[in-house]
Amino acid sequence: MTPRLLVVRLSDSFAEFWPLVAVEVGAELVDHPVAAPVASLPRDSAAIVVAAGGREQQLAEFLRGFAAPPGIPILAVGASTGHRHAARAVAAGAADYFALPEDRDALRDAIAAAVARRGEAAARAALARLESQAYTFREIVGESAALRAALERAARVLPHGDATILVSGETGTGKELLARALHYGGPRADAPFVEVNCAAIPGQLLESELFGYERGAFTDAKSAKPGLFETAEGGSLFLDEIDRLALELQSKLLRTLEQKTTRRLGSTTSRRFDVRLIAATNAVLDTEVRAGRFREDLFYRLNVVTLELPPLRARGDDVIRLAEFFLKRFSAQYTIPEPALSAAVRAALAAHSWPGNVRELRNVIERALLLSTPGTLELTEIEARAPRPPVDGALPFPARLSEVVQAAARAMLDLTLGNRSEAARRLGISRSRLQRLLRDEQEEGDDEAE
Repeated sequence: MTPRLLVVRLSDSFAEFWPLVAVEVGAELVDHPVAAPVASLPRDSAAIVVAAGGREQQLAEFLRGFAAPPGIPILAVGASTGHRHAARAVAAGAADYFALPEDRDALRDAIAAAVARRGEAAARAALARLESQAYTFREIVGESAALRAALERAARVLPHGDATILVSGETGTGKELLARALHYGGPRADAPFVEVNCAAIPGQLLESELFGYERGAFTDAKSAKPGLFETAEGGSLFLDEIDRLALELQSKLLRTLEQKTTRRLGSTTSRRFDVRLIAATNAVLDTEVRAGRFREDLFYRLNVVTLELPPLRARGDDVIRLAEFFLKRFSAQYTIPEPALSAAVRAALAAHSWPGNVRELRNVIERALLLSTPGTLELTEIEARAPRPPVDGALPFPARLSEVVQAAARAMLDLTLGNRSEAARRLGISRSRLQRLLRDEQEEGDDEAE
């Protein structure tokens, strides 16, 4: 939609100017003589000009009785260059006062800037509408009781755009998809959704990503850079794998959330922000707290509303529903005839434990569709698994007990394709215990190398 420029005329002065400036800035002119009812004014304009050439004495009184919608600037225009008229107009609610013809260029620039802002806002809103269609709860496929319970909890918190949310669940269960649904289905949908994986960025770099930096803050800081809290202003910041955040960053994040302010590296000035935080983890955070790897105070700050996504093995027939969903999607994407799921394929899908959860199922369906005869989904391709790292024979024996236990942990991790939560479940130990075993094994290997 073309942005509109609304001109409210208290007088007929400068009447020839408004069509010209509207063409220059790419706006649709809406001419509104003051004799028409004010209630009939269109309220979706990029800017509102109140033209009062020769009637500057009436300008302030008119402005005091006129309320523009939030975000739409009122630009007062007169013929007088006196500061008294300008000051009264601004005090009565105008964003600025322009005296024509002297301020012609400045007025045109102010209108052009307002039109550009309106266009950007419209583009953001259109993108948000598209995103909301893609990331509402409708895209989280499944009818199992376990999934429905999680989504019902999510739906209750959906309208509350300020609530901090912690999404937990194994790798591949759809935590990012749920985070996007919470953002694009809620009151912050028109503002940015910014995501960062805390495990994918080194700690020092992650600090500058989150909080930004000023020019000269460090050697390579050639120019200032806003942090992600600033980038996400008005919207949501999604911190995935929050358990991998370094302890010193956990402390800074806690202060940021408590004070609702952020400070760039190298700056002495704090900036207030309005951002909803959504964090996600596949770890058991209270276990991480007891192990000293996660701050207890930050855990309580994040654990306002917890939404836990169930693993695929606990979702019953959702495996089949998801398989059919992915078949439809990938058949359309690759222009391949959509095959039906045979009884043998359904049985194979239901029998697998899916340690990689929905992500693993999606990859299996995509690969099987591409490698099967067009129009079919072959059982051999469904049962084919991704190559696993080789295990060197049986568990070591005779050997020290610690070596046997570590080898069993490593073998189970290989068996579950690196899914630590599933490996710990099959071993009958906690995920943190498995992590300690693997860490001890690595440390012993480092000692031997030295």
